[in-house]
This record gives sequence, C-alpha cells and structure tokens, in this order.
Amino acid sequence: MSKEVQDIVTTIKNLVNIPSPSGNTEEIISYVESSLSNFDLQLTRNRKGGLIATIRGENENEHRMLTAHVDTLGAMVKDIKPDGRLKLSLIGGFRWNAIEGEYCTIETSSGKTFTGTILMHQTSVHVYKNAGEAKRDENNMEVRIDAKVHRKKDVEDLGIAVGDFVSFDPRVEVTDTGFIKSRHLDDKASVAILLQLIKDIQTSSTKLPYTTHFLISNNEEIGYGGNSNIPEQTVEYLAVDMGAIGDGQATDEFTVSICAKDSGGPYHKKLRQHLVQLAEENEIKYKVDIYPYYGSDATAAIRAGHDIVHGLIGPGIDASHAYERTHTDSLHETYKLLNKYVMSEMI
Repeated sequence: MSKEVQDIVTTIKNLVNIPSPSGNTEEIISYVESSLSNFDLQLTRNRKGGLIATIRGENENEHRMLTAHVDTLGAMVKDIKPDGRLKLSLIGGFRWNAIEGEYCTIETSSGKTFTGTILMHQTSVHVYKNAGEAKRDENNMEVRIDAKVHRKKDVEDLGIAVGDFVSFDPRVEVTDTGFIKSRHLDDKASVAILLQLIKDIQTSSTKLPYTTHFLISNNEEIGYGGNSNIPEQTVEYLAVDMGAIGDGQATDEFTVSICAKDSGGPYHKKLRQHLVQLAEENEIKYKVDIYPYYGSDATAAIRAGHDIVHGLIGPGIDASHAYERTHTDSLHETYKLLNKYVMSEMI
C-alpha cells in the first residue's frame, strides 16, 4: 500500500468516527478546516456551513471546482413514546431495514449525548410470533436508549427532545486484504482522497494550471450541498462521490468509477471523455457506469442554473446507504485520476 493510500485510510477512519448527519456538520467541517489550516490555502465557510479551499493556479480567469461531501445519512427524534422509546424521522434517502439493529448516538440541543440501539418494536421472537414479518417503517422501528427510562417524562428529564439528531455507529474496520468496511464511506472516502490531494499539491509546491476550488459540502444527502458558492470563473465542476455497485453495474471496488449518467441525466460528454482519456494514458484502472437512482452535488449545481461543465467520479462503494465497503485499490485509482485531472488542460 502506497504512503498516500495509507494516509487516505487513516483520514477515512478519523472522518467516519465524527458524527455528521446532514444538518449537524459543524464538528466535522471544523476538523477538515483544522487539517488544512497549516497550508497556503484560502479557506472560507459558506453560510450553509460548507468549507471552500482555494489553490491559486497559473490561469486565474478560468477556474475548476472539485467537491465531496461530509454530511451523512442520519435521523432526528420524531416523538418520544409513552414507554420511553424514540420514534425517528430519517435524514437522507435510505431504507429502515438498513439501520435495524444498529447502535446510535442521540445528541441533545445542549450537546449531551446518549447511546442507544435502533430496533423493531416487535424484535423479541419469544414474545412476538410474527416478528420477522412486521413492516420496517417509522411506526415499528424505535430507539432503545441506554438509560434507565420507563416513560416519556424520564426521557424528557434527560434533555432529549423532538428534533435532536441521531447518528449511526460507523463500525469502521480495515481488513488485512485491503477492504475498508464502514458506514458513511459515502462520501467520507472521497473527502479523504481530496484532502490527500490538496496536501500533496501543497507539500510538493506543485503549481496548478488553473485556480482550483475544493468544496467540502455538507448538505449533499438532502440535495443541495454543492448548488451555490460556485465562482463565476468556474468552467469545470467535478463531483467526487461514491460509485454505485449492484446488478447491471460496471462499477467495482477496485477501480475508479466514471459516471456517464445518473437520475439527473447525462454528465458532460467531453469532460467524461477527457477523464477516460487521462485514465487510459496513465494506466489508471476505471469503469464507466450509469447510476440509476443517484444525484450528486454536480447535478444540484446544474439544476441550480450554473453554466458549467459537470462530471462525476469516485471510488466504488458496495452496499451504498447501508453498511458500506470499498478497497484500497479503488481509493488509489481515484486518487491517481484526480491527480492527473487537476494538472491537465481544460477540455
């Protein structure tokens, strides 16, 4: 494993262990900002709470923008049930069965935290005959809090209230065979790759051909993380996000995925072809793919009306929006393509 990939994996482990469901990302944005603070960068926050790091290039009239997002799936407390269990409202697009049995953390408005487990109300097979058949939905799924609570008032006395954020335990693990297993690799794996790219550019004193902005967005999972704060000089806008794996998909866990189309329509043809050409010229392993039920920050930027050339690449992530997995090979291939891309001429 190369040094840069080792550093990317370490950063992934740090990032996934910082809770950051959409709407509650101040801590992780501050972590990213602090990790870049010693470099010669222009660092700014937008009003939505995202972070923009800018590296000045030789051409300051035409800019590039790359983005990855730190916000993740999560939930909010919807209701406190009479028996002291919590009902949830989901944040982001995923299914209830993807979090059944997961450990979680509830953060109150005062900053106190409590752990718990997300379970079906009818979990015990010794009590509920049809436990396996009950529907996994907002009425049957609940949080069992790790505190002595028996009624609604006991929970309220802890300071837990409707609107409190609930984050899911990432359970990150790196195997001897090079796999990274964790929740929230979407899109913290890509954020780690971008951070490594920025650091390597800065430490090598590389001069980029174009002024390049790196947006660490914080609302992608709810659809609008990267649709604003795009400088008017920006020509090319590249989202770095997970590649979707499944039946009928070309994407795998060992290459960089280059997206041709998602639910928002085709990505810019010439930019996609440019990325493919860079991969082939530099012996970078890649797959071109279509993600049928997917939208990125680049999609959001186009829908917001920005006159840009947009693209999407990223590491292949298995079991997206559940307990995800990728491989160091995919991280490495994605890093290499990004490195070549930021040094290349615009299309």
